[in-house]
Amino acid sequence: MISSLFRIGLAWLLLPWLCATALADATSFPELNNTVPGHQDVTYLELARMVIPDLSPGRNGFYDGTVPIEMRHISAGDDGGSPPATTSLSNAEVLAIRAAGKDRLAMLYDLGFGSDSAEGYAVLALYDLTGKPRLLDAVNVAVDRSTSFREPGKVSIAAGDDAIVTMSTHFNSNQGYAGTMLIMVRHDRFHLIDEIYTFDENYCPYRRTQNLAFRSLGGHKPYAPIKVTVTDATVPSEESCDQAPPKATSHDISVTYHWDKAKSRYVKNSDAFEKLSAENEKRF
Repeated sequence: MISSLFRIGLAWLLLPWLCATALADATSFPELNNTVPGHQDVTYLELARMVIPDLSPGRNGFYDGTVPIEMRHISAGDDGGSPPATTSLSNAEVLAIRAAGKDRLAMLYDLGFGSDSAEGYAVLALYDLTGKPRLLDAVNVAVDRSTSFREPGKVSIAAGDDAIVTMSTHFNSNQGYAGTMLIMVRHDRFHLIDEIYTFDENYCPYRRTQNLAFRSLGGHKPYAPIKVTVTDATVPSEESCDQAPPKATSHDISVTYHWDKAKSRYVKNSDAFEKLSAENEKRF
């Protein structure tokens, strides 16, 4: 379950961007005991139990369980923390997508923290509901403390295909850290396109934000190029501060991802986001 504190902090981090895209919200947060629209004999709890088999009713509308099924981290290798020993959920984040022309349901479960990990554990699960519900794939997409879909949640990359966007973040009173995962579905499996790290600051003299925008360029088969732009903006404060405010600045950093048929994956035309991440680390 995504905590209220996290949602408030997330809104603070993304407020300028959220205001422009609030009407494009493609995700929902149904309670687990609700039935899936169009599938009145299927509840979200039934789907969640494919990931956490021993989920059972607890207190105050929550469902309690232990560890999820084994899964890989979306970044592969040894990335990712351990799941917590116990889980308590009341809802999950839900996103309807298309993959290879078929209807699929993506659900994201933010499970919290394992005892040996500083980052959270978040399960992105893919379901086929055309017949008896099936879990097609599940991966850990957490790269920071709290994880959700990053609005608008998906980007069309073909007439019958959507890429998924998730975000992990943590924040304090002055800084916000975000790791965004751009993920495609191919052969009913999740594949990472790229991970993008951004950093926001909010101090008395100024506010600096790095907002992400995603655009499908179309016109190519089997998958369209995807252009991702980070707008790095500094806005001086009108408050009385000990330091003089900086000048207002704004510039865009863009990377375009093209489908490489020989490699059977997306490749990017620039290492600009890696350079941005390295520059941001110097400000931590």
